[in-house]
Amino acid sequence: MGLSRLAALHGVATSFSPSADVTVPVPEGTVVAVLAALGVDATTPDAVREALAAAESAAGSRLLPATLVVWTGEPLPPALTALPPGTELTIRPEEPAAVPPAPMRVPAGGTVPAESRAGAVRAAEGPAEAPAGPSGDAPAPSGALPPRAVPGWWAEPPLGVHRLTVRAPGAEGRGAGPDAPVRETCTLVVAPARVPQPPGRSHGFLVQLYSLLSARSWGMGDLGDLADLASWSGRCLGAGFVQVNPLHAAVLGTPTDPSPYRPSSRRFPDPVHLRIESVPEYGHASDPAALDDLRRRAGELSEAVLNKGALIDRDAVWALKRQALDILVGVPLTPGRRAAYCDFLAQQGQALEDHALWCALAEVHGSDWHTWPPGLRDPRSKETARARAELLDRVDHHCRLAWLTDAQLAAAQRAAEDAGMAVGIVHDLAVGVHPGGADTWAQQDAFAHGMSVGAPPDAFNARGQDWGLPPWRPDALAASGYAPYRGLLRGLLAHAGALRIDHVMGLFRLWWVPEGRPPTEGTYVSHDAEAMLAVLVLEAHRAGTVVIGEDLGTVEPGVREALARRGVLGTSVLWFERDWSGTGRPLAPEEWREDCLATATTHDLPSTAARLTGDHVTLRHRLGLLTRPLDEERTEDGTDTAEWLGLLSRLGMLPEGGDDEEAAVRAVHRFLLRTPARMAGVWLPDTIGDRRPQNLPGTWDEYPNWRLPIADAAGHPVTLEELAASPRLHRLMDVLRPRQEPLRTRTAPPGARPS
Repeated sequence: MGLSRLAALHGVATSFSPSADVTVPVPEGTVVAVLAALGVDATTPDAVREALAAAESAAGSRLLPATLVVWTGEPLPPALTALPPGTELTIRPEEPAAVPPAPMRVPAGGTVPAESRAGAVRAAEGPAEAPAGPSGDAPAPSGALPPRAVPGWWAEPPLGVHRLTVRAPGAEGRGAGPDAPVRETCTLVVAPARVPQPPGRSHGFLVQLYSLLSARSWGMGDLGDLADLASWSGRCLGAGFVQVNPLHAAVLGTPTDPSPYRPSSRRFPDPVHLRIESVPEYGHASDPAALDDLRRRAGELSEAVLNKGALIDRDAVWALKRQALDILVGVPLTPGRRAAYCDFLAQQGQALEDHALWCALAEVHGSDWHTWPPGLRDPRSKETARARAELLDRVDHHCRLAWLTDAQLAAAQRAAEDAGMAVGIVHDLAVGVHPGGADTWAQQDAFAHGMSVGAPPDAFNARGQDWGLPPWRPDALAASGYAPYRGLLRGLLAHAGALRIDHVMGLFRLWWVPEGRPPTEGTYVSHDAEAMLAVLVLEAHRAGTVVIGEDLGTVEPGVREALARRGVLGTSVLWFERDWSGTGRPLAPEEWREDCLATATTHDLPSTAARLTGDHVTLRHRLGLLTRPLDEERTEDGTDTAEWLGLLSRLGMLPEGGDDEEAAVRAVHRFLLRTPARMAGVWLPDTIGDRRPQNLPGTWDEYPNWRLPIADAAGHPVTLEELAASPRLHRLMDVLRPRQEPLRTRTAPPGARPS
């Protein structure tokens, strides 16, 4: 019981339920290892007793948790309403206000004017109760406030992250004598109730950017291609958004991991996505002949991918772009450009300096900082400071690349907005980062070392999954006021119309796998979901962006409801939308949820054409991935597809009949339009009948994951220019055009930060 109680106090699960009627205990060794990663010694019974006593004492003696959340227009959390009479509260914004708020002290029985924005207040009226929030506060006793009521002494601070200090009168039993005042501080997050919503219903494309080559690409799709896709599809097809894969900075070195979901840093973008010719200094290079030669060689890379069966070679692309950028960064900046660059450096601060320094050190010592000389493994050591001075030119070089990439990200979103897109570019946030990359080096205290994020065993994968991504420590995030998380969101949202969060359930809990153990011997570790959601809602409000959560797979009860309450859209994939608690049959369109992005497939699933034809089963059989005989798999898959085609036919969406694969693809999208979903996503390869998945989970070298260009039904790669002229694409998009509502300009909510 002692270990279970200790684990519970630190958010570590000692059992999990893969299904409603099954509970699986977590191995004791796993619990001990996870607690150790959180800085808690549970290796012996004495250590458990000592740690438990310390944890219970700390919990019992505190007036406030590490982080408090106040939602505007909603009841205060019980931790505030239960403060003893006579408590003084001082609230100071973490980010300096233009006019510092004047402190206030409210006498007994007084009230605070509604217009007061910060200061000290005295809770002289006694604790007014409020319903418990999802962050785990104790339930409120009887006499709770009516909905939306707040105590008269409370003056709500402005939206943002603040420091709250309370000074309570004598609090016997809380670690002080009966007359000794208690003083505590915590992080206070004041957030709006919901994230911004899409301005009406819209459709758009989903695309892996590297796979979208144009006549101007250097061997893989780039930010110039993204801007062009957004401009064309917004103006000509009425598209409201374009969703892309994560554009996070990859780990340096050769060969580079091609997966966009295992980056070095999620905070900064990868300069491999730059359109070299769009860099303003391109026309002023000192060696234009060298640039011309690099362009010629890049053209050869594209030619090999488009016409000779070659895979996208990210390392070869970066080798050419790196040489070009070395030339362009050597061009002196004009006074205006220099001023803009200095502003960017000031805005990004220490985070950018750390990222650029990691890049510079990785060029010398390799891409895994764990193998660097001991002194350089600490970003704040004297040795690292000395290396920073020695590598100053390279640090500045990588800062410049981040600036140039940021500018082209901004240009892509402007192109989308100028084309009339209601949302614009939808960026993607990966679950985590590479263990040896820039983020784990710069934020070592925030990560749980010796742990990896994954997924528990389930009906689809009896062995579970280990993704090789170290998790954030919930306790460290809370102690920092969620600074790493807030910085990450601000960077991603700066030039986004919306943000997709991969495995959004990770805001609530993640499956931790101790190093050296199989994924089956992991356990769930919980975050303060209320705080994680509040920071997300706050930053999305400031940026004026929509948020989409990828909530496919095993989802803890209550998670989808909590996300919906805060305006976070879900993700609904047609083939998974069935009445799982009843008949098991496909859901009729009117039974789908409204607050979601509806689509026929994703980057981890078969294309719609492959699903309809059964090609995906054949592919998995060829690669040895099936766990049952081929005939059984084909029969089950064919039955599943036939059920959907039957529903489409009964609804009058498939007049051509189920034998016409292209017509069936159109029917699938007619169905998506019939649902109430706020956003309908079209997998761009589906528009021309591509049958190859971009990623086949469970494979590594067996399949060319993340390296395939978009191709037509015959498997021949297709450029953006050819896509735009494709009759098949336009036949599909004709299905979507009638659904498009009159476009409205997307505006940020009042109080949002300027772009």
